[in-house]
Amino acid sequence: MTVSSTAHVPTASGSNYLQQLCKHWQHNLDVQFDESRGTIVFPHDARGANWAGDGTVTLIAHDAALECRIDASEPGQLDGLKGALARHLDRFAFREAPLRFDWSER
Repeated sequence: MTVSSTAHVPTASGSNYLQQLCKHWQHNLDVQFDESRGTIVFPHDARGANWAGDGTVTLIAHDAALECRIDASEPGQLDGLKGALARHLDRFAFREAPLRFDWSER
């Protein structure tokens, strides 16, 4: 079972934030990115968790927004990744923070 959610976060700096976040997490996680798209895999057992499967965050930079999609194995994992993503992006976007995340469940 996969649970997913997507948010389009209004910002003109989506590419910058995407790259900063991916560089930050690439030290501990499986991360692939370029200036317009990034994918971050959170292992099912990260930080002592025991989720049914890995969670994936996909970031896509648009001109006026950063698209954030989370695919998780369980609702609790989805909620945790939403919080982690928002906290980290707000740190990098401190001039704009708090960013607006309007999540849409799928």
